[in-house]
Order: sequence, then C-alpha cells, then structure tokens
Amino acid sequence: MSLKSKIKNFVPERLISFYHLSLAALAGFYYGFPSKKMITIGITGTKGKTSSANFIWSVLTAAGFKTGMIGTANIRIGEKEFLNKYHMTMPGRFILQGMLKQMAGSGCKYCIVETTSEGIKQWRHFGIFYDIAVFTNLTPEHLQAHGGDFLNYKKAKGEMFAVLKKGGRKIIGVKEIKKVIIVNYDNPHKDYYLSFWADKKFTFGIEGGDLVAKNIHNTPDGLEFFVGNERYEIKILGKFNVYNALPAIVIGSVFEISPAVIAQGLQNLKVIPGRMEKIDESQNFLVFIDYAHEKEGMNAVLDTVRDLAGKVIVLLGAEGGGRDKSKRPELGEIVAKKADFVVISNVDPYEDDPKEILEDIARAAEKFGKIRGQNLFVIEDRREGIKKALSLASPSDIVLITGKGSEQSIVISGKRFSWDDRVVVREELNKLGNNK
Repeated sequence: MSLKSKIKNFVPERLISFYHLSLAALAGFYYGFPSKKMITIGITGTKGKTSSANFIWSVLTAAGFKTGMIGTANIRIGEKEFLNKYHMTMPGRFILQGMLKQMAGSGCKYCIVETTSEGIKQWRHFGIFYDIAVFTNLTPEHLQAHGGDFLNYKKAKGEMFAVLKKGGRKIIGVKEIKKVIIVNYDNPHKDYYLSFWADKKFTFGIEGGDLVAKNIHNTPDGLEFFVGNERYEIKILGKFNVYNALPAIVIGSVFEISPAVIAQGLQNLKVIPGRMEKIDESQNFLVFIDYAHEKEGMNAVLDTVRDLAGKVIVLLGAEGGGRDKSKRPELGEIVAKKADFVVISNVDPYEDDPKEILEDIARAAEKFGKIRGQNLFVIEDRREGIKKALSLASPSDIVLITGKGSEQSIVISGKRFSWDDRVVVREELNKLGNNK
C-alpha cells in the first residue's frame, strides 16, 4: 500500500475534502479564474463525455469560434491538440486552471471541460464558472469513490449543474450569456438533472426529447441520421455516437449556428483518440481501439463490430486501485456471449494483484462458455496479450482492443510506465506483417 493510500485511511474525509477545496481555491485565485473570460461548457455522465466534447469542439470550430477543450483523451487549444498525459480526466487544480488561462490568453471564446464525479468530489470543478451543463447518461461506475452508493455518485454529478446558479451570468463582449442545461432525454435519471435552475433547458435523444435523431443508418465510414428535415453524418462508428453528437447540435442551435455549418462540423471530426479509433497498417483485418471499460460501453462497442463481417476478437481487462470489482464478472459474461475469441490482459492494476483481476473476468467468461486455450486466453502482459489477439485474426476479422483508449501510461505495482495502445498495436501489426 502506498503512503498516499495509508494517509487516506486515517485522515478524516472532511479534512481531505478541505485540503482539495483549498488547493482549488488557491489555483483559481493564482490564475485569475480564467473560465470567467470564456463561455464554459461542462460535460458530465458515465459514458460519452470525450466524444461529446470533441463533437462540440468541432461544431464550434467550424463556425469560426476558437475553442478550448479538456478531456479524458485529448486537450485542445484552438486547432492545437495534445493527448491527455495525466491519466485522469480532470488534471490537478493548478494544471487545470493553467490550461484554462492558456485558452483564454490565446483568444478562445469557448472552452469545454469534461467534469467527472471523482473530480467534483475532489473540488477540481471549484473555480470553474460553467455556463452550459451537459448530461450524457448515468450508469453504476466509480462507486467505490462515493462510498459504494449510486445515489452519492448521481448527486456528485449534480454539483456541476448547481454551479450554474451560483456563478451568475457572464458578459462576454457586450452580450449576456444565458445559463443552459442540456440533458439526455432517454436516460432514466434525466429529471434529476433537469431539476436544477437554468435560463433554458433542452433535451435530446433517440426515443424522445426536444431534439430527436431519427432514421439512423450505417454508412461505409460512419453513420447518418436526421433531426427533423436536417441530415447529419458522423465519421465515427457506433450508433451510440449519435447520442454523443446530439449535444453539439443543440449547442450549435443555441448559438445560432446554421444547420449546414453544424453538419460540416460533425463531418470534420474524423478521429477521436482511442474512441473506436481504426488502426490501419495495411493488414487484411480490422483493428479498433476503444476506451470501453464497463458493461454498457463494452456492450455498445461489441454490438457495433458484430455488424461487420468476420470473427470478433476482443482484448479486455479491468482496473485495480479500488475500482468497482463487481464489473469484472459482468465484463466476462458480455465478452463470452458477444466475442468469438477473448484475451484478458492488464489494464491498470495499480497496487492490486493483476492475477486476481484477470481471473475474476476469466472465471465469468468460462461460466458462459469460453474455454481456456481454445477461445479464452489469460495473458497478464498487455503487449503479449495484444500480440496474441492480433495473431488470432484471419482476413476480414475484427480485433477490438479495449480498456485504455489513448491513455499515455499504464500503472502496475504502483509504478507508472509510458504506454499507448495505438503505438503498441502498430508495432505488433508491423512485426506480424514482417513474419508472414
């Protein structure tokens, strides 16, 4: 157990919370609360935050607005893009406020901030003055950080919405910025997030809402759908990404961006790092890298690739470090039912025993029909696991590498090592090609 973990065990939670709040207040004061100078869009939810943030960035950029973004996978300051190297969606308070200052200083009119329940619990959102709050969805995840209580998790995300009323309206240029809430109508928890105060509230969905996507169809490289009479197309695979694109259409409409420009913005986004990202090294099978690391995300990506030709080979794992253990058997069941071959490897065991994590998944996969050495392989070393997954592929098959997306490190035995699934997959694909 690390010194940090030991300290947490005996220091009162109230004192730890005060420490986090003090740091956030100091960071905001030090950098001059830069989010006050921009129209600030917060996005929260269990899944889809990164994709939604990138779609919003692309639409605002297409409309000619310089826009910043801080997210799990990537960070953008206008057209400049950086991978998030911090292994957390919301970096430390001083880093976060420093980035916001860079955005404001470089002329960004808008900034988009992925806002997590863990970040809120640690007061990382304090000193960020939100104007628009977006709710994507809510499912059980990260419960350990909230005392194992789903209601605590749900309420933590609500704190971002509460900030709308506390912060007051900004004047950007000569225009007063209205406070806006945008909520996924199809999620059963929508009413809670709609209950917070705002000047305007909008809902989106596929089943219902103010803005509804209809006639969703696959295209050769993405999806098309209609909102009313307007046709939109995205270049990212997965029906679930329609949900992720809809907030961008709502925000475009709020800021009076024409449907044609919104459509162009959505089409302009070709890659979201580590989100159904296609890796092409001229191999004769498909390879995708995705961040899916919980039940709903894994179901969604597997349903997407099952629509393509060939066998489905999936590599997965689960995090240690006090993350939700109950999801491990759920993941094992899902991949056993929906993938032809399963490879289980490290994701981020942190200080936990990697073998225990992998076996929790493997035993569930066996329970639902997978057989070790035939269509189920437990390989602790992630590179070796990736190599095995790729070696199982025949022409037209699909290899899905999940759990890390574009993360830039892996944490094993409490030590952080440089890592990027996309780089490793390319390296192993080229080795595989050279050996044929």
